[in-house]
Amino acid sequence: MCTKELASALPKGSRNDEINSMKQTVFGTDGIRGVANSFPMTPEMALQVGKALVISINHSRHPKRILIGKDTRISGYIFETALTSGICAMGAEVLLTGPLPTPAVAHLTKSMNVDAGIMISASHNDAEDNGIKFFHADGYKFDEKLEQEIEQHLFTEIDGVDSKHLGKAMRVKAPDSRYIEYAKQTVNNISLKGVKVVLDCANGAAYKIGPQVLCELGAQVIPMNVEPDGLNINRNAGVFYPQEVSKQVLKHKADLGIIVDGDADRLVMIDEKGNIIDGNASLAIIAIYKKKLGLLKDNTVVTTVMANMGFHELMAKNNIEVISTPVGDKFVSQALRENSYSLGGESSGHIMLADLSTSADGLVSALKVIQAMKKDGKSLSALNQYRAYPQVLLNFPVKSKQPIDKMEQTQKAIKKAEEKLDGNGRILVRYSGTENIARVMVEGKSASDVKTIANGVADILKEEIENAKN
Repeated sequence: MCTKELASALPKGSRNDEINSMKQTVFGTDGIRGVANSFPMTPEMALQVGKALVISINHSRHPKRILIGKDTRISGYIFETALTSGICAMGAEVLLTGPLPTPAVAHLTKSMNVDAGIMISASHNDAEDNGIKFFHADGYKFDEKLEQEIEQHLFTEIDGVDSKHLGKAMRVKAPDSRYIEYAKQTVNNISLKGVKVVLDCANGAAYKIGPQVLCELGAQVIPMNVEPDGLNINRNAGVFYPQEVSKQVLKHKADLGIIVDGDADRLVMIDEKGNIIDGNASLAIIAIYKKKLGLLKDNTVVTTVMANMGFHELMAKNNIEVISTPVGDKFVSQALRENSYSLGGESSGHIMLADLSTSADGLVSALKVIQAMKKDGKSLSALNQYRAYPQVLLNFPVKSKQPIDKMEQTQKAIKKAEEKLDGNGRILVRYSGTENIARVMVEGKSASDVKTIANGVADILKEEIENAKN
């Protein structure tokens, strides 16, 4: 198979000497992501990704079979078509699901015994963005080694197979039904008769599946944001906009609200009083519930460094050990797999029930919380024992990610902040793994101190980043 340097894969006007510097910048913390129709999320790059994927997956079956799902973004048509073209040009087959949640794609990748799965989505991002996520045949996300192997091929010309051996694409029959049955089985088809739920699907991938899962279990569902038009995914909807769901829960006297993001792998809930139940709280509810049933492996839960100190205190109170990983659901997943733990998640609402699923799943996680409510005979507010430390999270855009550990003034400010918190709080300064955004997070027992510290460190960080560019 012939390969050579491919300058055309670069944005117009790029120089050849930029190739090497860009080769390792395509993949982020969760696959490839960016503004649709701009590097690296261009149809040309997607076609090249499809070709590179077929070369990189080391399976003996011929032809290789690759499943592709997507959310409801209008740009999904571009990338679905381009990926399919690249894959078929290499003699592999494509199975298309249409709009489907990320966890559903992970599930079908494993259950349909394909060689790899692709999800076209930028998760909670605006419609202008899109991304490409990859799954191994076992339903788990690609590791960095395989991502690097794909990247090695992205800027080379890849010859396809001859015309007699081209691959073909076909639609998967009833992919929604396959996932719906799986989701219901995760809670043993529990009856939700008498349960009233407000459900916000963010005009995203769960717009059909979400209401159907709950309705088939017997719940009374009040759906919100289930009319995608290709441009309204996550627009004033989803996990970053819980206030309207809170209002609807109170208006309809519902038992709870469920909110997922654009690809439905993230969860935020609302209790019957209109209070927000974030990822920390939902993870805590499920951890305590599983421990009571003897289903929490080694009485351990995995989360990231972003988990609130209140979460750690609650887990300690319930004799549950907490393992912390870097930010990113793939790091949580890695820790779960390496140690065979059964539960992990992130403050953002990614919750992984490793004994049931290979991916974070907003709908299944919500069902598990409802199952805990039914088991204990409690309302969601009564079941929720989590009390968060006051926290401030400041985000601001940056043009480039200068090394924070090399910023002298910022490091001094962080050290001073830690001294002021005096063991009763913490500070975390980092960049987003998927966007050019800097984050300053501070927790402590005093809300006013936390706000003052966060603003002070953020101001210094902004100035130092700006000066580093000049």
